[in-house]
Amino acid sequence: MDIKQLFEDDNAVSPVIGVILMVAITVILAAVIASFVLGLGDQTGDQAPQASIECNTNDDYMNHTGGENLTKSNLDVNNGGSLNGDGPYSAGDIIINNESAGDDEVKPDTELVWDNPSSDSSSIIAEC
Repeated sequence: MDIKQLFEDDNAVSPVIGVILMVAITVILAAVIASFVLGLGDQTGDQAPQASIECNTNDDYMNHTGGENLTKSNLDVNNGGSLNGDGPYSAGDIIINNESAGDDEVKPDTELVWDNPSSDSSSIIAEC
């Protein structure tokens, strides 16, 4: 066996690289088609707004302290209290206040819920 001929002989390199590239292209193409057919890209939906909420059950208020603005039409209150004013609520605004809520007060376990306008889902964005 001639060692020089072994290093110079590269007949099988091209077909092996070609097969590897064809398999890689096929796998990538199958993954893209599967994601469209199964609708995996549509499951993310709209994300709940990211906001900081300060809760004080002693003084009966829930205050927006930072983050994204909150639209009143997309908010609900569970377990006591009602929304203050007409919104939208930005940093520094009082979302729930016992003076505006009448007999309703911010109780422990009060939840501020964001309803997704694009679907039937909802997310709890604050809980006191």
